[in-house]
Amino acid sequence: MKEFLSSNNCPCGKEHKVMVDAVVFGKNAISKLPEFVYKYNAKKPFLLADRNTFAAAGEKVCSVLETAGIAYKKYIFNCDELEPNEQAVGSAVMHYDYSCDLIIGIGSGVVNDISKILSCICGKKFIIVCTAPSMDGYVSPTSSMSLDGLKQSLNTRCADVIIGDIDVLKNAPDRLLRSGLGDMLAKYVSIAEWRIGHLITGEYYCEQVADLIRQAVKKCVDNAGGLLRRDETAIEAVFEGLVLGGVAMAYAGISRPASGVEHYFSHIWDMRGLEFGTPVDLHGIQCAVGTYLAAKLYDELKKIIPDMDKATESVRNFSYSEWQSSLRQFLGSSAETMISQEQREQKYNKTTHAARLHVILKNWDSILQILQEELPSAIEIEKILDAVGLPKDYRQLGIDRDTAKMTFKVTKDIRDKYVLSRLAWDLGVLDELCDYL
Repeated sequence: MKEFLSSNNCPCGKEHKVMVDAVVFGKNAISKLPEFVYKYNAKKPFLLADRNTFAAAGEKVCSVLETAGIAYKKYIFNCDELEPNEQAVGSAVMHYDYSCDLIIGIGSGVVNDISKILSCICGKKFIIVCTAPSMDGYVSPTSSMSLDGLKQSLNTRCADVIIGDIDVLKNAPDRLLRSGLGDMLAKYVSIAEWRIGHLITGEYYCEQVADLIRQAVKKCVDNAGGLLRRDETAIEAVFEGLVLGGVAMAYAGISRPASGVEHYFSHIWDMRGLEFGTPVDLHGIQCAVGTYLAAKLYDELKKIIPDMDKATESVRNFSYSEWQSSLRQFLGSSAETMISQEQREQKYNKTTHAARLHVILKNWDSILQILQEELPSAIEIEKILDAVGLPKDYRQLGIDRDTAKMTFKVTKDIRDKYVLSRLAWDLGVLDELCDYL
C-alpha cells in the first residue's frame, strides 16, 4: 500500500497528496508501535479509547508500550455507545493530559474521528490503532460528527500512522465486519454519481482516483464469502479497501470518491436518531441499505424518458417555503443548517435548474451509460448483501415507508453534492421514484 501514500502528478491536473506517514498491516502489527513513538521523539503518549475498543486492543497496546519502557496516560470513554458529538469531543479535551506529546487512538469510527479533532486542537502527532475494518475514515482528513444536530464532515486531519493488526481486526464482531463491507459497497454509487455530477455540473473528477476505488471494491466483493469466516484474505480486502477509500478522498480533496446518496440515507437517519430518538444502526450497515435503495431507484430511473415540459412544470409548482416547513418537521433543529446552506447553493433557483436540465437532456444517453458501467442492478447488490447477512430492507432498521420516502427527498439538501435525488428533482420525477421505495 506504500505506493499510494506519496504525492504524484496526474492527468487530471491535480497534485494528489495524502498526509499519512505509514500504514502498518499484518500479524502482530501493534508490536511496531514503539518504532513510531521513537520516530516522533515522543516521551509520553496519550491513549484514547472506549470500553469496547480498549477491550479489543487497548491492553495489547499498553503491554507493548510498557515492555518498551514508554510511559503513557489514557482516557477510556465510560459508555456503551460513544456518540460523535460536541459532548464527546469536550470530554476528550478535558481529560487530555497536556504533558503528553503524542496521541494514540484505539478504535474505529467515532474514536478515530474524535482523536483527529484532539490531534488538531493539541497540535500533536496522531497514531490510530484500528480495532475493526468497519469504516473508511482512517485516512480521511475529516471527522464525521454531529454538530448542532447536523451530521457533518469537519475538516480535521488524518492519522500520521495507521496500524491494522490482523489478529485484532479479524476478531471484530460480525456486525462491524458487515459494516465495513457495507461501506465499501456504497462506492458503487459514489463513483457513478461522481461521474454524473461531473457531466452535469462540471465539478472536478479524476479517473485514476475513481479506478483506485473500483479495484478496491472488486477485491472486497470477490472475497466477501470469507468475511464472516474471518478469512484473512477477506479481512485484508475490506481493511485495505477502506484505507484506500480514505486515500481516494484525500487525493481528490473531497468525499466524492467514497460517498453519495447512499451515505446520505445513513446521515439523515443518524440526525433523526439524535433529534427524536428513532432507531440508528452502524453507519456501514445503514449505507448497505442505502446502497440497495439507490440501486433500486436507479434501476427505475433508467426506465424513465426525460420530459422537459414535465420537469419545468414540476419546478414551477415547487414551493420552497412549504419544503422548509417539511424539513423542520422531519429533522427538527438540524433542518436550519440545511436551510441556511440553500441560501448559498441556490439549487432550487429556476434559472440554474433550466441550465442543468438542458445538460441532462443533452447527455441522457451518457448518463445511462455511466450507470451501466458503474452500478450493479439492485438484484446483483441484493445477492452480495444476502451472502453476508447484511440488511436491504429499511424496515429491518426500524424505519417505516413514509420515513424512507421522506429521507430520500431530504438527501438532496444535506450537502452541496449532485446525487440521485437532485437528478430526480431536476427531472420532475422525485415523487414518482419515491413510490418504488
